[in-house]
Amino acid sequence: MPDAPKHIAIIMDGNGRWANARGLERTAGHAAGEAALFDTVEGAQELGVEWLTVYAFSTENWTRSEDEVAFLMGFNEALMMRRRDEIDALGIRVRFVGDQTDERIPDSVKERMAETAAMTSANTSMQLVFAFNYGGRDEIVRAARRLVESGVATADIDEIALGANLDIPEMPDVDLLIRTSGEHRISNFLLWRAAYAEMVFTDVLWPDFDRTSLADAIEEYENRHRRFGRA
Repeated sequence: MPDAPKHIAIIMDGNGRWANARGLERTAGHAAGEAALFDTVEGAQELGVEWLTVYAFSTENWTRSEDEVAFLMGFNEALMMRRRDEIDALGIRVRFVGDQTDERIPDSVKERMAETAAMTSANTSMQLVFAFNYGGRDEIVRAARRLVESGVATADIDEIALGANLDIPEMPDVDLLIRTSGEHRISNFLLWRAAYAEMVFTDVLWPDFDRTSLADAIEEYENRHRRFGRA
């Protein structure tokens, strides 16, 4: 039986379906997901999780309608403003992975992200990472570029060197990856860090997810036998 997960990653899926089932606009599902996120954050902290990474906006999400993309940008900016004092009071450090240099991201969103990261930088109770404008392949490509730009010799390129150039080099590998809404794929999320992650797929739509759902996923994880390629 494995130890409790140190790093949990969550693909927060099903907001649109949740809204559609209620005759609402897709954006209403994203808004409803805020309460689920912070109940899950508090639950993770109470359960002793050290790292929680959530998929907030993927590199593929730019293909959604202009209205939905604009809503998500504004919503994430407002989310930082609404919740960062609360997060800071809990002693949680907020960090971001993904390409935040992208010119499509509004400057105001970049500013709120930088402010929130700086405000919580000394906190140690838990690391809350937002994967924003994030793609697993993109992160690996950007890490490879950093290696090349640093002038490292080809013979010195290995897993340790590449891992040291990922967005957060000290981020531990994912122990448990959860995806809500019944989909069974990882959608380009944390490809490097999730190489040996245990995966739990739940039919619960993200706005209905909470700390109890998280505890259920952890219980399933704890009943697994992690082999890491061993017999």
